[in-house]
Amino acid sequence: MALTPYSPDPQLLRTTFSYFPSGVVALAAEIEGAREGLVASSFTVGVSMDPPLVLFSVQNTSTTWPVLKRAERIGISVLGETHGQTARQIAAKDKATRFENLELETSEQGALFVKGSPVWLETKAYAEYPAGDHTLILLEVTGLYADASVEPLVFHGSAFKQLLKTA
Repeated sequence: MALTPYSPDPQLLRTTFSYFPSGVVALAAEIEGAREGLVASSFTVGVSMDPPLVLFSVQNTSTTWPVLKRAERIGISVLGETHGQTARQIAAKDKATRFENLELETSEQGALFVKGSPVWLETKAYAEYPAGDHTLILLEVTGLYADASVEPLVFHGSAFKQLLKTA
């Protein structure tokens, strides 16, 4: 095996990183009557148990995060195995249609969730840290729900995939 020395080649780096499988989450809320949301595959649970913290990273150029972080509560939906198109839709550049025809539920505090997800976490903004061309976002968990019967969507090799079920 021979390692390729790192050089500023964003495509090679992106391709290499794509081979690390990850879950896919939608972060969403209703803010002043409008639905805002984004999709992240850079999501991590168990950052801290006391307080309960989760983490994701967002590009510094995001126009959605500055709006979304103003929400009283942000819903995190770990997308289910049938949510490939849902992930593409919420991640689309056209913000006006991100939530069109999706089955959603809103908490009393405005956190927005995608129905059919194996995990919902209601969160609030906790801290932000600069990280190169991204910002690391810590969110504190204020409510949770899990459905073990729903399998998660997986992002691997720059594609959405399902877990292989074995007997």
